[in-house]
Amino acid sequence: MNNFTKNVGLTLLFFLVTFASFSQAKITGLITDAGTGDALVGVNITIKGKVTGTTTNFNGTFTLYTNVELPFKLAISYVGYKTQEISITKPQAEIKIALIEQVTQSEEVVVAAARIEENVMNSPVSIEKIDSRAIQANPSFNFLESLKYLKGVDFSTQSITFTSINSRGFNASGNNRLVQLVDGIDNQAPGLNFSIGTIGATSDIDMESAEFLPGTSSALYGPNAVNGILLMNTKSPFLFKGLSANLKTGMTHEENRSRVNSPFYDFSIRWAQSFNDKFGVKINFSYMKAQNDWAATNYGDGNKNFLAGSSQQNNPAYNGVNNYGDQTVQDLRLVAEQMIGLNLLPATALNFIPQGTYVTRTPYSESDLIAPEAKTIKGNVALHYRLSENIEAIGVFMYGTGTTAYLGNDRYSFNNFTGMQSKLELRGSNFFIRGYKTQENSGDSFATSLAGQLLNERWGGGSRVWYPTYLTSYLKALQTGVTGIAAHNVARGVADTNRPLPNSQAFNDALNSVKTLNVGDVSNPLYPFGGAHLQDNTSLYQFEGMYNFKNQVKFAEIIMGGNYRIYQLNSGGTFYPDKNGREISVKEWGSYLQVSKTLLDGGLKVVASGRYDKNENFEGQFSPRLALVVSPWDNHHIRTSFQTGFRIPPVQNQYIDIKTNQATLIGGLSEFITKYNLSPDGTNPAYSPANVAAFGEEVKTRATAAAPAIAVGLQTEAQTNPQAFAVKYGVAPTAANIATLVSTLSTQQGIKTALTSGVLKPYQFKKFRPESVQSYEIGYRGLIGDRLFIDGSYFYSKYKNFVYSEILIQSTTNNPAGILSANTRQVYQLPASSEGETITEGWSLGLDYRLGKGYLIGGNVSYNQLKQFDQNIIANGGRPEFNTPAYKFNASFSNRNVANTGFGFNVILRYQDAFVWQSAFTAGFDANSTIVPAFSTLDAQISKKITSLKSILKIGGTNLVGKSYVTAFGNPSVGSMFYVSLSFDELLK
Repeated sequence: MNNFTKNVGLTLLFFLVTFASFSQAKITGLITDAGTGDALVGVNITIKGKVTGTTTNFNGTFTLYTNVELPFKLAISYVGYKTQEISITKPQAEIKIALIEQVTQSEEVVVAAARIEENVMNSPVSIEKIDSRAIQANPSFNFLESLKYLKGVDFSTQSITFTSINSRGFNASGNNRLVQLVDGIDNQAPGLNFSIGTIGATSDIDMESAEFLPGTSSALYGPNAVNGILLMNTKSPFLFKGLSANLKTGMTHEENRSRVNSPFYDFSIRWAQSFNDKFGVKINFSYMKAQNDWAATNYGDGNKNFLAGSSQQNNPAYNGVNNYGDQTVQDLRLVAEQMIGLNLLPATALNFIPQGTYVTRTPYSESDLIAPEAKTIKGNVALHYRLSENIEAIGVFMYGTGTTAYLGNDRYSFNNFTGMQSKLELRGSNFFIRGYKTQENSGDSFATSLAGQLLNERWGGGSRVWYPTYLTSYLKALQTGVTGIAAHNVARGVADTNRPLPNSQAFNDALNSVKTLNVGDVSNPLYPFGGAHLQDNTSLYQFEGMYNFKNQVKFAEIIMGGNYRIYQLNSGGTFYPDKNGREISVKEWGSYLQVSKTLLDGGLKVVASGRYDKNENFEGQFSPRLALVVSPWDNHHIRTSFQTGFRIPPVQNQYIDIKTNQATLIGGLSEFITKYNLSPDGTNPAYSPANVAAFGEEVKTRATAAAPAIAVGLQTEAQTNPQAFAVKYGVAPTAANIATLVSTLSTQQGIKTALTSGVLKPYQFKKFRPESVQSYEIGYRGLIGDRLFIDGSYFYSKYKNFVYSEILIQSTTNNPAGILSANTRQVYQLPASSEGETITEGWSLGLDYRLGKGYLIGGNVSYNQLKQFDQNIIANGGRPEFNTPAYKFNASFSNRNVANTGFGFNVILRYQDAFVWQSAFTAGFDANSTIVPAFSTLDAQISKKITSLKSILKIGGTNLVGKSYVTAFGNPSVGSMFYVSLSFDELLK
């Protein structure tokens, strides 16, 4: 028994000693600035390969307890300083570290390029990184705006609160070719498939860093990352503690607005705390409001190729870019023919109406329809719990709402648009598992162009009454001696009698009715064309995980991961056919594998990866990637890569089903071909506009050939028996009536014979496929003399299965000839995949030079070219929509701390070339006339660190020269912003 007790006692003592050796490791230290000797507050100290860590206090000291077995390494990192590693071999260790300020990007650690931590110099692909210190130092209004200073980045400004980014061509106002992730969460609005500006982004004071990869990234990040990916990382409550806040206010200036100078306010607050480095919590809230948003004020006449001075006062067919309602147009001769057929006008009326006399409805301006303000309200709560030194659990809830504007097929007003996201995640140093949900609510959003048209249809009987009134008044004006445009102006004035004027009670009531009735809802007989309200509550569910086999496999670094995604469409039958009990969900899944290996003592790095993805509506896609990094000397790295990517058509392109005034918009899936009986093998096939035009010419040719014989026959009948002629044809045998009959009968004969000629050929549907790209890149990163940082690259990309918009025409009668008349045909617009090839290429070069004493001069330039575009799309009436300037550059001069006075400054000059913007919004305009002019801006800020207040005061402005510019055709004019901000951080020293 004594021996047993003794043995048990020794055993327990052994375990206690062993446990103590693991659990009582205590590391203390002091972290200072190598240049000034000052203690650094909030420095991150983490155990490499674990989730365990802590931060320095106000004195720059820290204490870290850990159970990790010795020896291990500590990583010492701080924003704006070079990361250092130190080995810990004793259970009671005291260290002193002096961090060296990082002026250039050469010491940055990035994750996005290969989903593993690596020095930016060794990254196998092009990548840009911006951290919280750079965000603070930039003169831009917010973080998203500051991305325009990165090389190769294209940006489009729809609103003060809505900026979208892109790279390497095919830019769009709402860009679904680029993926944006916040802490791993895709922050797209799932029903739109792109991010809604700042509504879905975290506040600037919670942004730790962001990494931007230009070009295709599908091999690791899956569908839709064909033009790049933006990874935004927020601050951990373990590493960034305490209270911080920012108050910014100022004025916007833009001379094309009704209110040139207008104030704005921006406030954000963040609180974070950790308890025993075990449990962490953070709370964020922000509010921003601009009383007057940027205004879209391009009133150029699209029907006159934007000829200066053209207006509705001198062009009856005026169609202003940012006027809405004048898209409705009719040919007065067709109106006259209809009225003659109803015996409302004499046949001679046609003699007074020239061929091609088109008239548009009187429009409303954007300011008449959209409230001027822009605002966002955002908040999030995050809970972190370290289950062990290897695993951390995270729960996040984010909410954002706002009012903004966006240019797509229409100019949309997003009023009280809401997005909610929630996430649960487990992560360690070598894995993560997460699941999240995103849900959008379109709120009171509506389509402004459609609203303008529907307003015109809401009063006085709509176009059905307005055009006959206009024509009758026009003819009366001619009879009184008024001619030309003056007669048109008289007619418009009469037809617009009782038209609701903006801001009147009648106007407000009608607009509210139109804005609250859903698009496509024709159940109310007062609104036969439906309303302009956008109803969308679509949700996205994502489950994903990744595992790094670094602890199991030593010869190479291997990672493997996968994801499963569900889109749950919910438009109440307005956007999608999700009505009458039908629920629509779209499922996607994918997995990837990557192997990376360093050879030749670090002189060669090889990265190979592959990914397979499947969407239930499309064939599976395989995306391989191979990259090499050659490092012949220290600080000199040459990279080359072959990458592939693909873009699954957005859910709108798959399932949209809306009837508008101009066309019925349908998805590209086969179910819509069946639903609308469009198949070439069906009873009422559809035809392309080019084929309809060819058929029309064939009819005209055959009618012209038949006309002489018909004319002779009619004249003979009239002379032989005038009474029988009148009975047979219903008109007296006058010369004018005979001429009209000749035209009618010859056309009928032309149609009859043309239908047997084989000219009219049903549209042959092509398989709807995901767009794919193959991209080749070569680049160089180098640091010369520890002062000059260089990063340059060249890319060459080939696209296939490009998605474009196809227009089809179907007869609404039993006769295919109905396609020739606007009154007997239905127009459809749907996405289609081309089978040709598109090629783009470009290059970029960035330079940063450290002058000494903290001064830094930098710049970047990029070039993009559409080398070849798919001719199949051009032949079908499509357009390239490259939407990218050939050249753009940024140049900067800055110092974060001038002579250690706490003063800092940053001045940035930007320029970009003019280019042609093409989109669904510009489809009705000449393809090469929708030009975005070249522009340049000067942005600057000066800041002062106020140590006693733990604050930074910043005064700055963007576009200081004051010349307004636009970033896309139809987008608002962007003016100047002037602001003063005060940032408080409890840990600032």
